[in-house]
Amino acid sequence: MGILDQLREFSLASSALRLLLALIAGGAIGFGRAQKRVNAGLRTYMLVSLGAALTVLISMFEYKMLTAGSWQGAAEIVGMKFDGSRFSAQVVSGVGFLAAGTIIGIAHQQVSGLTTAIGLFSSACMGLAAGAGFYELVLIATVMIICALETLKPLENGFKRHIRNLTLCVKFESIEDFDTISNQIMSQGATIYETEIERAEYEDDEPPTAILSIKLDKDHASHSALLSSVAELSCVHAVQELIY
Repeated sequence: MGILDQLREFSLASSALRLLLALIAGGAIGFGRAQKRVNAGLRTYMLVSLGAALTVLISMFEYKMLTAGSWQGAAEIVGMKFDGSRFSAQVVSGVGFLAAGTIIGIAHQQVSGLTTAIGLFSSACMGLAAGAGFYELVLIATVMIICALETLKPLENGFKRHIRNLTLCVKFESIEDFDTISNQIMSQGATIYETEIERAEYEDDEPPTAILSIKLDKDHASHSALLSSVAELSCVHAVQELIY
């Protein structure tokens, strides 16, 4: 019997190893998130992964006790049936509720916390794999999750900045200046297909802000050129591309 086969046997030593592996893997994922100061950091990811692994181990313990342990006689008398998969299903439901709490709406139609939410969900599933003793999958999943959360972010942003659809947030002097801004955008070969004025007039000395959904044509597909042209207008206080 190989080492991995021995470690997959249900025992106190293998259970402790699985919990430790889940803790380390969850910490590896949460470390990068903690550096970014997101809603869920190092300890959150570690505890989610550890708790998921512990749930699987509890289900395995109960199965062993009901089929070959001191609970077997009582289980046979009452006709008790056991379904260990229910434990994992409840973990997925519970983590879904937890992850939903990390998603919040922020300014300018943006939503924050989606990546954190799916990261927690993935960490929980990885913990389930650790608890089940699927050691190889845990290592592979940890690397892939970290890669998706950390290293692919610049690639994703770069891709979004080169597509023809974009959303601009423009803060400008007065509502009368909106036509000047829209004409400048259209002069760059862009089409405005949706507009929302968040503040149509002065309130507490705050200028109006417009959220513009724009589509560039094939000959003018530069996001930076469009941003620069809008920023050069004297009536514009600030312009920002919103990347969702």
